[in-house]
Amino acid sequence: MVESSVQSDADDNSQQVPSVDVISGTVEPHSNDAEGHEEEISGCGATYCCNPEWGPFRFIALFFMCFLGFGSYFCFDTPGSLQDYIKDEMKVDTVQFASLYSLYSWPNVVLCFIGGFLIDRVFGIRWGTIIFSTIVTGGQFVYALGALVNQFWLMQVGRFIFGIGGESLAVAQNTYTVSWFKGKELNTVFGLQLSMARVGSTVNFLSMVPLYEWVQTFSEGYQALGYSLLFAGITCVFSLGCALILGVLDKKRSEALHLDAAKSGEKIKLSDILTFPASFWLISVICVAYYVAIFPFIGLAKVFFMRKYDLDATTANSVSSVVYLISAIASPILGNLVDRTGRNVTWVFMAVLVTLGCHAVLTFTFWSPFIPMSILGLAYSLLASALWPMVALIIPEHQLGTAYGIMQSVQNLGLAVISIVAGLIVDTSGYMMLEMFYMIWLCIALVATIAIALVDSGGDGYLLMSAATRKRDFPHPPADAKLNEAFDDKL
Repeated sequence: MVESSVQSDADDNSQQVPSVDVISGTVEPHSNDAEGHEEEISGCGATYCCNPEWGPFRFIALFFMCFLGFGSYFCFDTPGSLQDYIKDEMKVDTVQFASLYSLYSWPNVVLCFIGGFLIDRVFGIRWGTIIFSTIVTGGQFVYALGALVNQFWLMQVGRFIFGIGGESLAVAQNTYTVSWFKGKELNTVFGLQLSMARVGSTVNFLSMVPLYEWVQTFSEGYQALGYSLLFAGITCVFSLGCALILGVLDKKRSEALHLDAAKSGEKIKLSDILTFPASFWLISVICVAYYVAIFPFIGLAKVFFMRKYDLDATTANSVSSVVYLISAIASPILGNLVDRTGRNVTWVFMAVLVTLGCHAVLTFTFWSPFIPMSILGLAYSLLASALWPMVALIIPEHQLGTAYGIMQSVQNLGLAVISIVAGLIVDTSGYMMLEMFYMIWLCIALVATIAIALVDSGGDGYLLMSAATRKRDFPHPPADAKLNEAFDDKL
């Protein structure tokens, strides 16, 4: 799975025009009617928690936003937590097993461009969220059905369907977040959502083996595997329920505050690609080179820990989940640290270097794997907090949808290919060579980070500056200055 940010454009409303701060992106909706009289909200809407104009209403919605992707993240790593059982019961090798991850990524090479477009222009945010959540749920149950009837190809079809909805659901989740929490709360809310996503992955690794062992008390073989995956699908049903409730809350808010339904900023503008600076393409290189050493690694790590460290299946899953558990706690904290200190490139360099060191420890030593995996969780959180916001610092807001779409597409292409290659390396050369393979990619990420520093230092040096220096020398970020110029031209 991937971490992303989506920006939302404010559309004109002929009857009610909110006041807009172009730089901060905050919107202050009016609560008066067309004739200037304040509307009175009665009934349930007049209570403190149900009135869309009061704070608690937003944070009730935040609860459902956070759990909107819980089922998707929980089920995404079910192959990783049940790796040895899937390979044994379905009689597949590591390459075939790895296809359960690559088939998730393949559709998103394209859908990252068009998922937001479908939400914005075709479905709308509410129906779009419900539709993509339904696709995720359906894909998980097809995946489980494949295990129940002992047909691995059907499991692969299920994962492909699951992938069609997964990333687009993340776009919808981010769109809701931008719509409801524009302003100073936005970064905190994004960090909280990332934390909840990691909680979903962590709970998966900690619960799936005990669940499988319990299912074996009344079933066996591939059917036990299928029933376990069906039970996992309940989390997707729960998230679908969150999507339905969130749609009701968003409609209530829009009607009460005279807002249009939330719009997605994911608009395809291929011509914008030619205007992107070199730093953006280097950031994309880091995105691919770093994450291929994280997600495919965790997906195949369980058997690695069992073989090298002689751990049982439950303990091996616990080690694998440490990265996500640490990330769930550290992401908001490290995000705040980067916001306060700036120097994004420096933090990215440190995160990649520490991650390289963790892989080296896992490869060449027999230290307890809990130590390097815990540190890896911190490095992973730090990189996500420093890398993704850099795009918003160098790309104007009206181009951010295209920029993030490119990054996610390239990332998913890399994950799809590397997952297959990683499985092939394990089958032919073993886990030692696989770790060396991951370290090569991390070295590529280090080189790209150094290249960004050189490019940025040859320009205005904005990405290398501290937060205080940015505030002093650039009252508005360079990307925001471009946005204001575009906004002035429209006026």
